[in-house]
Amino acid sequence: MRIRSLGVIDDAVVELSPGFTAVTGETGAGKTMVVTSLGLLLGGRADPALVRIGAKSAVVEGRISVPPAAAARAEEAGAELEDGVLLVSRTVSAEGRSRAHLGGRSVPVGVLAELADDLVAVHGQTDQQGLLKLSRQRQALDRYAGDAVAVPLARYTSAYRRMRAVTGQLDVLTTRARERAQEADLLRFGLDEVAAVEPRAGEDAELAAEAERLGHAEALASAATLAHAALAGNPEDPEGIDAATLVAGAHRALEVVRVHDPALAALADRIGEIGILVGDVAGELAGYAGDLDADPRRLATVEERRAVLGQLVRKYGGADQDLASVLAWAEQGAARLLELDGDDDRIDELTAERDGLRGELGALARTLTVARQEAAARFAAAVTAELASLAMPHARVHVDIRQTDDPEGVEAEGRTVAYGPAGCDEVELLLAPHPGAPARPIAKGASGGELSRVMLAVEVVFAGTDPVPTYLFDEVDAGVGGKAAVEIGRRLARLAKSAQVVVVTHLPQVAAFADRQLLVEKTNDGSVTRSGVKVLEGEERIRELSRMLAGQEDSQTARAHAEELLAAARKDA
Repeated sequence: MRIRSLGVIDDAVVELSPGFTAVTGETGAGKTMVVTSLGLLLGGRADPALVRIGAKSAVVEGRISVPPAAAARAEEAGAELEDGVLLVSRTVSAEGRSRAHLGGRSVPVGVLAELADDLVAVHGQTDQQGLLKLSRQRQALDRYAGDAVAVPLARYTSAYRRMRAVTGQLDVLTTRARERAQEADLLRFGLDEVAAVEPRAGEDAELAAEAERLGHAEALASAATLAHAALAGNPEDPEGIDAATLVAGAHRALEVVRVHDPALAALADRIGEIGILVGDVAGELAGYAGDLDADPRRLATVEERRAVLGQLVRKYGGADQDLASVLAWAEQGAARLLELDGDDDRIDELTAERDGLRGELGALARTLTVARQEAAARFAAAVTAELASLAMPHARVHVDIRQTDDPEGVEAEGRTVAYGPAGCDEVELLLAPHPGAPARPIAKGASGGELSRVMLAVEVVFAGTDPVPTYLFDEVDAGVGGKAAVEIGRRLARLAKSAQVVVVTHLPQVAAFADRQLLVEKTNDGSVTRSGVKVLEGEERIRELSRMLAGQEDSQTARAHAEELLAAARKDA
């Protein structure tokens, strides 16, 4: 990794070797920034406060060898790899903007987070404190158990969600029964009103047009008669001149000479067409006047029907206030009434489904309990074995799995127990630190140093089940010293034989077992403190271990102890 302008680090290159890498340095030198940098490369949250004062942005770049699954996901995102090596970069501006690049391609930060699951497992003090919570302990056991728990847990979770949904629907149907009955009565009354009138789509427009025609029947008939007389003549006035006669005369005049000019012949044809059109319109006007009904009783009937339809529109026409809205309301109301009238049947159906789901949840809960109990025995044995390697040879770890009674719960193990999103089990880690001591919850049954070792043992067991190539331990050895610290270093070195292990530590006993030791150091030029990262070898490594042991690089006693630690670690390897 290359780190620039991040926290107290101005510009540093961090070379993580295969095997075991220890990161050391004085308090405040910026060791945590190394962990933070790796977190940013893996899609962690970008905090603008991390940007070094005076810098516009912080940049972290890394070259990562990735397994095939992660390589395929990176290529899907458009990244380019070279011999299985992926270039990743993350930029955080002082204003809070964040950008991520993967294999030379800009990608959403979420893509980095997706890749992280296949690349690095981070184990730190925050994880330790989290593991003191019962919910996290159950999650930890489930993670250790693998598919034996994951498969039935997925089925249980699906059934549990459906159970919650069904129970919610039942609550609504039963607690709101009175409101739903009132709603049904109102709908039934309104639908009866609409059905009694029997409105037709478009009927209001048809009646409005008919009322307009009937109300002006005399004026319409008079106008049609006058128009007909103007076009076709009035039989009672033989001397009158009409349009048809005039058009016919014009046509005759042109017909005589049309052979002499094609243009005039065309005009003669058009006048002939006008004569035909005048005759047609005159005939239709005569029929219109004859068919026009001026019956006042029909007009009264139409107005009465319009009044009835108007009442429906005012009551059920909604915002549009038209007959189409009334018909739409009636259609929707009928569907809703059918739903409300079917509540009793629906309640019966949901009750039966709920009872069936309770039975299914009970069976799956029993399956989960059995799988967790089997995994708990293996998990406890593995952690106990790790504690023996961490200078706690007589300590024993137990995993307590229990259920809480709940009369409203599900049947499991012959009892009615409480059920939740992950089953009926409460899981708690217990520790008996020495023979004869009762097993107590780890938060109460262990001293500070013992708790750190228990948590480290748990983390190492998890690391053995994680299918990732790199493990990062951030000061999980806090509160430990002496022989226990040596055993922690030895255990981490053994873990590093099968994976890459990076440890941020204050303990020289741990650092001595590392294949490579990195020092995060500060230099002060009088105005700005800058941190860098350097690889320690030979004399420099002995001086750093001496500082970690005695606070003095030049102490002969500390040097001798440092050399002894390194020799013992090499011999153990």
